[in-house]
Amino acid sequence: MVVSLYFHFPFCTRKCPYCHFYVIPNRDQTAFIDALLKEWELKSPLLKGKEIPSIYFGGGTPTLCIPGIEEILKRVSAREITVETNPEDVTPKLMKRLKSLGVNRVSIGVQSLSNPLLKVLGRTHTAQKAVDAVNITKAAGIDNITIDLMYELPYQTLDTWKETVVAAAKLPVTHLSLYNLTFEPHTVFKKKEESLKKHLPDEETGAKMLEFACHHFEENGLKRYEISAFARDGNLSIHNCGYWTGREFLGLGPSAFSYMDGKRFQNVCHLNQYIKSLENGKVPVSFEEKLPFPASLHERIAVGLRLKDGIEIQNLPLDTKALLTDLEREGWLTLQNERAVLTDQGFLFYDTVAEKIIDE
Repeated sequence: MVVSLYFHFPFCTRKCPYCHFYVIPNRDQTAFIDALLKEWELKSPLLKGKEIPSIYFGGGTPTLCIPGIEEILKRVSAREITVETNPEDVTPKLMKRLKSLGVNRVSIGVQSLSNPLLKVLGRTHTAQKAVDAVNITKAAGIDNITIDLMYELPYQTLDTWKETVVAAAKLPVTHLSLYNLTFEPHTVFKKKEESLKKHLPDEETGAKMLEFACHHFEENGLKRYEISAFARDGNLSIHNCGYWTGREFLGLGPSAFSYMDGKRFQNVCHLNQYIKSLENGKVPVSFEEKLPFPASLHERIAVGLRLKDGIEIQNLPLDTKALLTDLEREGWLTLQNERAVLTDQGFLFYDTVAEKIIDE
């Protein structure tokens, strides 16, 4: 059995207006680190006898809490160890420190290589700082670098997006993730949704943005292996592939999700409550659910279809195979060689396909 690890570090210098993750202003982290190590003591027995292929430090901005990363990596290791960071925080000293701790993959929140759009997104770095951050990370000896880019942004044109895509493809990155802007609850952008929507690219332009990015990245060696993910030289994200293939994962830190034994559960989204629970020797879980069959199977199928290689179908129940056959007739996917794979149209309208599968 294999299980991945996710550690949530909630601290940020500031919260971006589109961000819906649990983050808080940076502060003294001593109590958080103590609580995180207590949670590790409580949960680590769940890992006994299991292989750990990946560790992911997310946030927030984990690089604001290097002592916390160091303490965790004294206790556990993995083949792939990823740390998220922001371009403005990247320095040669920081990257060399991460490498010395065993970190071999860095995820940099670039989002855009257009200075005006970075301001729209509330980012504090410049396009040049993002480019420098990638090069500094590479020079420090961390070769596995991934960046995030966002499209369908307010005031974004097809031309400005093309400039970002072309510039990003020239960077020494091994992996890249694309995200279109969504207006998530409890964000500043959600409150401003009506005014911002007037400045969004139309649906046709959004489709052209995605089409251009996919084509250009493929031409430049970044092969699309998942709806939103591209990799160079086979550097697929071990950690994220686990989410898409149903691998178990254990989350630690406030708001962190876990999935084990067919059950999904989440830690409390409040730092002080998280700390207090662990001081009392209690696991800080605030939510859990276990989907009944066949809902659990259909969810895994929908998530697995995000991968370009699709899913195996040979052991699926007849009713489920019939559902997939109906989707093939509608042009959403193909069934061949005992696999179900999305068509180009299915990739473009994945949310529609997933809804048809999950709601069945």
